[in-house]
This record gives sequence, structure tokens and C-alpha cells, in this order.
Amino acid sequence: MAGFGFPTGVAPLFSGPATPLVSIIALFDTFPIGARILIGMDAGFWVGNFGGIQDGVALLTNAVLHSNIGTPIDGIRPIVRIPIRQITFVST
Repeated sequence: MAGFGFPTGVAPLFSGPATPLVSIIALFDTFPIGARILIGMDAGFWVGNFGGIQDGVALLTNAVLHSNIGTPIDGIRPIVRIPIRQITFVST
């Protein structure tokens, strides 16, 4: 994705009529359970351990929400459920 406005190692996710939700969920197949990942949303990004996909949401354990400038917003949460449709990027 380098050269397309995305930093190296960041995979953009687009959910719309042209991209089925199933193909977006398939992008998570490369992450083993427990891998440390970043999941971006419009209001910031979560950093935590990948817990899997269940019922249309990505699960993170021991996650911290960060603002778009990178500062932590809140403390560690044991489990976070992030709807797939709200995800803007996934990174390691």
C-alpha cells in the first residue's frame, strides 16, 4: 500500500456495496489469537491483543483506546468489541 497514502504495514478496510463484509473479515485471518494489533476507527484507534471475530465484531483483549494523535484516552479494558463496519484500518 505504500504510495497510495497509507503508511507501510497498514491495511485499509473499505466496507461498501463493492466490498462484501466477508472479505473484510478475511483480512483478520493472518493474525494469530493473542497477536498485538492496532484497530483504527474514526475517533481514534485501539491497541490490544487480537481475540478473534465473533458475530460481526473484532475482539481485543487488554486494549487501550488512543486518540488520533496517539495519546491514551482511557485505561486498559479487559475485552473490547469493535464492529467490523466501523474499522478503518488494521495494523501490527
